[in-house]
Amino acid sequence: MSKKVAVVTGANKGIGLAIVRGLCKAGFPGDVVATARNEKLGRDAVEMLREEGFEAVFHQLDILDQSSAERLRDFLQNKYGGLDVLINNAGIAYKHDAVEPFGEQAEVTMRTNFLGTLKVSRALFPLLRPNARVVNVSSFVSQRALGQCNPQLQEKFRDPELSEEDLCSLMEEFVKAAQHGNHQAEGIQARVLTQTRAADGILLNACCPGWVRTDMAGPKAPKSPDEGAETPVYLAMLPPGEKSPHGQLEQRSAILL
Repeated sequence: MSKKVAVVTGANKGIGLAIVRGLCKAGFPGDVVATARNEKLGRDAVEMLREEGFEAVFHQLDILDQSSAERLRDFLQNKYGGLDVLINNAGIAYKHDAVEPFGEQAEVTMRTNFLGTLKVSRALFPLLRPNARVVNVSSFVSQRALGQCNPQLQEKFRDPELSEEDLCSLMEEFVKAAQHGNHQAEGIQARVLTQTRAADGILLNACCPGWVRTDMAGPKAPKSPDEGAETPVYLAMLPPGEKSPHGQLEQRSAILL
């Protein structure tokens, strides 16, 4: 049987690095692959973990680069024959005092956090083995942004029958509205896995790690990166045979014993 493998994107610092550390501490039974866009920073992070007594594997990944995602896919296929855990953590966030217009912020953020994550998921989902776990790391900002949309747009986003294609169109619609300054006036992946691989026991969830002390959130946040990593690690380590949670946004604080 091929060795198990977990992939964490955006893992050279912050919550991503803490997730890699958390998986190692929790005894993930295989290799934990830490990815980062910058190869030097990624390798330095893996070396720091090694000095702490944790073994991880580094592989370069730029989530905005389709060929980079395909190289990671080929590496996983050739070395492991599949994928057991995928934690989509890589992303960006503008600070509260950012001077860029909101429309620009919306376009850049969507291109990275939504389309970049979608590229990686499309490349790696075919590798998911039975009982695989997928975790999409989100934030309270996304929930707040949805709450600021008009009721009609909120209804579209919350439609349980919303397709991936429709979601992409809605995201484009939101960005265009934001660029015109009227964005306030104007669980899909889990469902697809349930429909296409119902017998495989794959669980996919999103989670909000909370306000965590990172470069994105700043030094005043109350939670450490290791505390922010607890829920992603909990979801990634759900044992085989579990039926839930699936297709949920988890915000619990989980402690692995």
